[in-house]
Amino acid sequence: MSEAKVTRDHDEIQTWVEARGGHPARVKGTEAEGGSGVLRIDYPGYTGEERLETISWSEFFAGFEANKLAFLYQEETEAGDESRFSKLIDRDSADAKRKAA
Repeated sequence: MSEAKVTRDHDEIQTWVEARGGHPARVKGTEAEGGSGVLRIDYPGYTGEERLETISWSEFFAGFEANKLAFLYQEETEAGDESRFSKLIDRDSADAKRKAA
């Protein structure tokens, strides 16, 4: 796997996801009153279709900030193809990774 990057920048995240055909989503039934639920990035053709519901970017980023998340992602696979690898991680662990590098 090529080197992973970490960001909190909303524009960077949205641009990366949309360039790969993805959109913000949450796991159905996980939203509590006033909460964002379990956030995900959904891509066409993946298995989450029946378990995920599409949400707006503003709703996604409200939950992203409230849960103090960071976006871990990979630009390319080792073979040089465009990667769709991404993961939402705890912001504190992302900061620790940056300091260790």
